[in-house]
Amino acid sequence: MFGLPLHPLIVHFPIVLSVLLPISVLVALWSIRKGSIPRRAWYAPLAFAAALALSAFVATETGENEEDTVKPVVPKGAVHTHEESAERFLVLSGVLVVVAVGGLLPGTLGRAARLTTAAGALGLVAAGVQVGHSGGTLVYRDGAASAYATPAGPTISVTAVPSDNPSRSR
Repeated sequence: MFGLPLHPLIVHFPIVLSVLLPISVLVALWSIRKGSIPRRAWYAPLAFAAALALSAFVATETGENEEDTVKPVVPKGAVHTHEESAERFLVLSGVLVVVAVGGLLPGTLGRAARLTTAAGALGLVAAGVQVGHSGGTLVYRDGAASAYATPAGPTISVTAVPSDNPSRSR
């Protein structure tokens, strides 16, 4: 898209959603505690969890599509480290969706699933930080973006020539 790799454009969605998910879970738990119907209050966290898992899947797929382009310009193993943490994040986010679905159940089982989802959402923030950090390291320290850089063309030096007439505009 516009000459840019798709992966860097996509990866920000799971990062943002991994931060919004625990917030939505806490708001839903607070709402349930204040008397809301648990099933109704739980739809938002479930939607965030599903969107997170979907965006993590798309980010993982776009990363795999661009892996061959980046590997030649970064140190050996650097892509593998990022890939492993991304796959772990994807699996954990998928498992969390299943647990979050359990939050729709009534009674003790639903309550346990909602509390487990809260803990899992906080764990996903940590996993997301790990993926983001390893991706940032690839780009900023290891030079992964240079795989997409075009060689610079000839540079032209322009020197300003002072005008004899200062009131004359150019």
